[in-house]
Amino acid sequence: MRHELFAALDLPGTPPRGPSEFDALLREALARTPRTLVVDEAQWLSGEAFEYFRYLWDDPYTQLAIVFVGGEGCHQVLRREPMLSSRIFIWQHFTRLTPEEVGAVIPLFHPVWVGADPEDIAFADQHAAHGSFRAWAQLTAHVRLGLERTGRERVDREVLGWAFSRL
Repeated sequence: MRHELFAALDLPGTPPRGPSEFDALLREALARTPRTLVVDEAQWLSGEAFEYFRYLWDDPYTQLAIVFVGGEGCHQVLRREPMLSSRIFIWQHFTRLTPEEVGAVIPLFHPVWVGADPEDIAFADQHAAHGSFRAWAQLTAHVRLGLERTGRERVDREVLGWAFSRL
């Protein structure tokens, strides 16, 4: 965990060898600048990992917000860690976007969708993204590459077809 945080915080030099020195370095880095750590797939973390995050968050000098993101079962896993779950400010359950939400949100999500035909956005959702924001992020990356490779300015069905083939 320490090494992952060292890399995520882009700290200079080599990681310290001892845990005490490592913890001091991480706490110092987290005290210098406000940070938000996004921990994905949190349902797979061990109790020890959760305890370490709590330890860093509890330090009175760190300026740290932690967002635990996870799939099925994440809520139950986090609830089993009472010292951590009692510090969670907001529990948020996300569901798939409805077709109406897709039409409203996706043009705001990324500039490539701003000028896209709403029917193409609906088509992309029906055939690839299925209301999943994660899928929309992946699709957007492929669409950007498709637009760049073709020199096109706007999303169209041909670019979408190419992007679908890469998902």
